[in-house]
Amino acid sequence: MRTFLLYLLLVFPAFSFAQNNNAPSSYDPHDIKITGYLQTQFQVAQSPGIYSWSGGDFSEHSSSRFMLRRGRLKVDRVDKFSSVVFQLDGTQDGVRIMDAFIQFHSPENKSLKFTAGLFNRPFGYSIVYSSGYRDFPERARVFQTLMPRERDLGAMISYNPNKVLSFITAELAVVNGSGLNAKDYDSNKDIIGNLSFNFDSLANKKLHLGFGASIYKGTVRNNTTTIFKPMANGFIGITDDGNEGYNFRRDYYGANLQLGYKTSFGETTFKTEYIEGTQPGVAATASLSGLAASTSFATQPSGNLYLRNFNGYFFWLTQQIANSKLTAIIGYDVYDPNTDVEEAEIGKAGNNTTAGDIKYATLGYGFTYALNGRLKLTVYNEHVKNDGTMLPNYQNDVRDNVFTTRLQYRW
Repeated sequence: MRTFLLYLLLVFPAFSFAQNNNAPSSYDPHDIKITGYLQTQFQVAQSPGIYSWSGGDFSEHSSSRFMLRRGRLKVDRVDKFSSVVFQLDGTQDGVRIMDAFIQFHSPENKSLKFTAGLFNRPFGYSIVYSSGYRDFPERARVFQTLMPRERDLGAMISYNPNKVLSFITAELAVVNGSGLNAKDYDSNKDIIGNLSFNFDSLANKKLHLGFGASIYKGTVRNNTTTIFKPMANGFIGITDDGNEGYNFRRDYYGANLQLGYKTSFGETTFKTEYIEGTQPGVAATASLSGLAASTSFATQPSGNLYLRNFNGYFFWLTQQIANSKLTAIIGYDVYDPNTDVEEAEIGKAGNNTTAGDIKYATLGYGFTYALNGRLKLTVYNEHVKNDGTMLPNYQNDVRDNVFTTRLQYRW
């Protein structure tokens, strides 16, 4: 699979007929322009206090909540050869910076752009796809785990030829690797490569088509003398003085596909993305949930590293109903943080596995309704499934389904 993905990276780039976050509102020269969107929602969980990727964990004694999911305010300005973007996110948890980057290019040729600052990691399709345009409430669990909050600090070169080859975009970024809300905690930097094709007017402008691949090469610094390497159905601990301060590989390989077709009944879209690789994590503990154990770190992990091989993917299907403002949506995603262990073996004495190794699958379904050009209603129900393990509290499927009703206004 890895060889195949590398081949795709060189030959078949990724397609996007979505809104890319790593750009101003328009590249036409303009003075300060303000855009944004607000998402307010009500959610009901299957049980109180669940760990969740559907907008964050629920409070200990709560199984329902009103919340501001996103409140984005984007300010940008574009002149002949440069642009600046600054975006804030305001919710009940406070205000934080989401984007802050400068782009520039030759005044005579906009094909080659240089970006520096805080921007979306240019990996695959869904990471750079704006949440203000996405039909589904959240990104797939695997991408929320590996690239939380989507952004990182660094520099990027983008190449998008003019005219005949304008459907091609190539991106190469160097980033801290510690994400949106952190300074880098070591001297190593991560590299991200992405290529994209954008065919948006095939078959008399009825067909949209895209496919492609991305690669992420990074590291995670170990802070102890012990690491845990995968073995058959578990981990083996290795203690060596050389492990302390060593940077272990954090490598991802991804491929994606998007299709869209317009008929007399309405537009149908199908989108899928697959990713696999190695993710250094830690063990789940009483104070650290299984969901957080395999996430990417914003600060130096203090515990022993667990070197997990993972994979994950999603399928998104949407169908506009009778060319109306109503669209039916169905999504399915899977994240397996440890492909070297069977679920029934997790928690077995001596194999060093924890809740951070549990595989999850999520089936979601619902609809969106565009009340007007700016206002959208989303109703979505998620069934989250995990197989039974030997761990206490995880011997059966956890009751962690979530129902979401969201109202969004975009300007």
